[in-house]
Amino acid sequence: MASFATYNVVLVLVFLLSLLQFNAEARRLAESDQTEQPLLFQYHNGPLLTGKISVDLIWYGKFMPSQRAIVSDFITSVTSSKPTVAQPSVATWWKATEKYYQLSKKPSSLVLSLGTQILDENYSLGKSLTDQQIVQLASTGSQKNAINVVLTSADVAVEGFCSSRCGTHGSASGSSNGHLKGKNSKFAYIWVGNSETQCPGQCAWPFHQPIYGPQNPPLVAPNNDVGLDGMVINLGSLLAGTVTNPFGNGYYQGPKEAPLEAASACPGIYGKGAYPGYAGDLPLDATTGASYNAHGVNGRKFLLPALFDPATSTCSALA
Repeated sequence: MASFATYNVVLVLVFLLSLLQFNAEARRLAESDQTEQPLLFQYHNGPLLTGKISVDLIWYGKFMPSQRAIVSDFITSVTSSKPTVAQPSVATWWKATEKYYQLSKKPSSLVLSLGTQILDENYSLGKSLTDQQIVQLASTGSQKNAINVVLTSADVAVEGFCSSRCGTHGSASGSSNGHLKGKNSKFAYIWVGNSETQCPGQCAWPFHQPIYGPQNPPLVAPNNDVGLDGMVINLGSLLAGTVTNPFGNGYYQGPKEAPLEAASACPGIYGKGAYPGYAGDLPLDATTGASYNAHGVNGRKFLLPALFDPATSTCSALA
């Protein structure tokens, strides 16, 4: 009996050592993939969003004013040049998208600003939305010189939400849109859902334990709202994808039907040393213990995804 127990202990030790070796190898491969393996990112010769573009926010469902302020402050922070904003800032993070414009066939520039905000607190289309209804909601915003962002509350189900996506961006037919030659009949839109009660492990990581993979303790959300801080991450990712690939023929990697774009090409990377299940080495707020990597207006702090650098073919995080 003793020898059997000893044998079991040996097996357990061998298993644990193998597991540790596997995890170490997985981390090494992940780090190698991030630093050594160039991604095949391509420019497909289509137009980027250029000129002065407003970001209109369409709030669908119940959001508290404090929640709406988190997102509106993020959008304002994207192009803020206020010297009072500490570094690294949201504006510094966004500046990385300029490289895409510099490398395009017709170098140009983009200036974003916070546009109008529309509230639909009475769920005019119900609490279960299709893709077509998302476009319908997006159409209520400006259709000229604008990106229309639809944000759905935690009690709204959206086609594909949680099962395959946390948000999306695309384009739809609209009125004349003079800032894009040859694309005057289309406008760009984004949809992001609040995943707090539906799938925070999928769409609000690293502020919630993930559904799969290593179960590391979740990080503290910088604005004390797991759902909204998760929305900011997804909105930031989709905003970068929208301006650099607004109509499916800009910058992306892989198939057009499921492209990897400026931020989605760098999944799960928020700071140096990131690997699957670990967001990276991040600053901590001395008071709240929250993790962040970017400062914004009004004293805000945000956690933003790494962006793909087309000049170096690597993922670049702020922290």
